[in-house]
Amino acid sequence: MTIEIQIAGDRTLHVYENENIYSALKRNGVYITAPCGGKGSCGKCKVRVLDGQFDAKGYGRLQKEEKDSGIVLACQTTPLTPLTIEIPKESRLVLGGRIAIAAFKDPAAYLTSYGVTLNPLVKRLALQLPPPSIHDNISDLERLKRATNEASMKLSGVSYELVSTLHDVLREGNWHVSLSYTIYDDTSAEALSLLLTDKCKRRFGLAIDIGTTTVVVYLVDITTGEVLDIGSTYNSQTRYGDDVITRIVHATEGGGLDDLRDAVVGDINTIISSFMDKHALSSCEIDGAAISANTTMTQIFWGLNPASIREDPYIPTVNVYPTWKAQTAKLSINPQSPVYTTPSVASYVGGDIVSGILASKLYKNPELSLFMDIGTNAEVAIGSNEWIMTAACSAGPCFEGSGIKHGMRATPGAIESVKIDPNSMELTLGVIDGATPVGICGSGMIDAIVEMYNTGIINQKGSFVPSRSTRIREGQEGMEFVLHTDNVLHRDIVLTQVDIENLIRAKAAIYAGISLLLNEVGMPLEALDKVYIAGGFGNSLNIPKAIMLGMLPDLAQDRYVFLGNTSIIGSYLALMSDDLRKELEDIASKMTYVELSVVGGYMDEYISAMFIPHTDMSRFPSCH
Repeated sequence: MTIEIQIAGDRTLHVYENENIYSALKRNGVYITAPCGGKGSCGKCKVRVLDGQFDAKGYGRLQKEEKDSGIVLACQTTPLTPLTIEIPKESRLVLGGRIAIAAFKDPAAYLTSYGVTLNPLVKRLALQLPPPSIHDNISDLERLKRATNEASMKLSGVSYELVSTLHDVLREGNWHVSLSYTIYDDTSAEALSLLLTDKCKRRFGLAIDIGTTTVVVYLVDITTGEVLDIGSTYNSQTRYGDDVITRIVHATEGGGLDDLRDAVVGDINTIISSFMDKHALSSCEIDGAAISANTTMTQIFWGLNPASIREDPYIPTVNVYPTWKAQTAKLSINPQSPVYTTPSVASYVGGDIVSGILASKLYKNPELSLFMDIGTNAEVAIGSNEWIMTAACSAGPCFEGSGIKHGMRATPGAIESVKIDPNSMELTLGVIDGATPVGICGSGMIDAIVEMYNTGIINQKGSFVPSRSTRIREGQEGMEFVLHTDNVLHRDIVLTQVDIENLIRAKAAIYAGISLLLNEVGMPLEALDKVYIAGGFGNSLNIPKAIMLGMLPDLAQDRYVFLGNTSIIGSYLALMSDDLRKELEDIASKMTYVELSVVGGYMDEYISAMFIPHTDMSRFPSCH
């Protein structure tokens, strides 16, 4: 019996007798979101059956309309005949995906470029303790402290959890053990776990980026700095709302803080589980983690009430976080592992932007630079080694695929580039990995809109001109443009009028934010020496087209630098270097936040940018 998987092109998997779809996928290295581990309780391992017969033991939390469209839970469904299935984008868990661009070919060299050496969040100390005797009869804890003092390490604290393991671990290890610890300050350390030397020999860490739309996790060998694996998935919080405001409302007015927290922690644990399965890891081998996220995502991750973030004067509960433990974070790793949180600046400029400033090295250079993180919430920072000013503008999640009818992340099967022949009006599509198109990512959307504008298919307001193309048709949600027709699956990939309006609003918010921040510091656009672009789709972004759309300033292309996912870079650097964790905290303390909503002129700038490229064409001389 076989299952045909419609993801990144056709793929045939062999299914054992009575094996469910989830197990078959996992066994063949195709991972989907399933925080409950395939027990049927979370309702997230959704797949759509396109053809064939099956037996479904249950449908969990699926809605009637989902079941009517062929959606089933993979862990509850066993094939009775050969099946053709499709994995919806929200169910996909990608290992090694392009969403996590910024994996390091030479991590040690990257650390060296900051003038630091590898010095991870968690250290290990091998100890050979003398066994107790009638003449050396101090307690197990005092024996441990004496050994660490002799190794010139002063313990500042020992947790109950560690003490509760002392008796058994010391004796099972014949007094030869390994102590994991983290530096508390310059003179003392915090003991974390006592481990047997013949077990848990390998040492790994997790670098985590919690985005509003996506979650990315690096598995890192903390003894070498090598990134061993990458996992990414959609943030399951999206079912409670696409943006941070709707999630804050759900958390506070809807009483759903625990739901939101469990959703994102479940996503992270699903990725961790896939790492453990793929690399045969045990939880005790994961020494620590570092997370980077915007302020709202960070507070929800830690279970902190985010209500005040959306209320004047917009104050978060915490900006600089203590290093709490994995058991508090509910992560499925060693409960005593520390979890470092990149500091935030303000309610709408979080640790992901502080990480970006660190990754760009903007704070080290004398030249005037602009840093942009283009994601669900577009944040910008302008400055140099003397000062940094920052602001946030609500772009919405469309550039990461959410809120767009056939939008998706920059993963295999995503349309990433579009060209339209001005004479024949024929389309040429660039698809990631050359796979069968299954959707369109941010860079593809920008390409498509600009190409449609250049060929007269849409006007300056972004409205369709039906007479210009036979690809324009009336769809269920109004007018739409057909990008690709799949004759096998009998489905079309389209951009709707609503999609285009959402994208124009997003680009207008970004450009208005940049313009207003520059006005605040009294600098013209031309004064910018560098523009650093971060975000999931940065590396495939066509700069001239992004300028023509009116999203980016009309500057020479050589001033633009793509950085990829700088939030995950910041997490990685925090995991691997004590010095760079201090640097992150210094950067956050020096950043000045500007609340655009109270700055005069923002709405005027925004409305002016609601055209392609802009109402003031003098700002875009290269687009004439």
